[in-house]
Amino acid sequence: MSVTTVASRYAKSLIELAKEKGVVEEVYKDMVLFANTASENRILMKVLGSPVVRHEKKLGILKGLFEDKVNPVSFSIFNIITRKNREAILDAIADQFIKLYDEYRGIQKATVISSAPLTEEARQHFIKILSETTGKKIELTEKVDENLIGGYILTVGDKQIDASLKSQLNTLKIKLAS
Repeated sequence: MSVTTVASRYAKSLIELAKEKGVVEEVYKDMVLFANTASENRILMKVLGSPVVRHEKKLGILKGLFEDKVNPVSFSIFNIITRKNREAILDAIADQFIKLYDEYRGIQKATVISSAPLTEEARQHFIKILSETTGKKIELTEKVDENLIGGYILTVGDKQIDASLKSQLNTLKIKLAS
């Protein structure tokens, strides 16, 4: 089974438990904390994934870092994962939980890459169109890539719309070469 599939199952169980206990928001913040800690400190994930480090030691590290900072429901996943010898996928579980939380809250994340910063009018236009299309609240992340020349690249979930001038010129170049 893939890491994503296993992580998704644990994340689903965790969000269901959080709903049952009425602590979804707290657990979400805890998973964001863990995901940020894991991405900023790759050594932590190397230690958690190491077969040389004993599971008791890994749980001790997790306790030291998170036990007093997170909700007991959140910390319970660390205990379970450590007992199941799957510490290496904790970051994937946190990522999957965040995705499930977004679905639960009706949030759709989108990224727009443009050659220059968006104007407020353009930003609102993207949000309005995406909100109408998806029926969800849009969290728009903006990035600037000066190599685009003009236009934009919009990514929503696993879909991408490349309306950049660079892409259009490449398409034209391919057509002319044929």
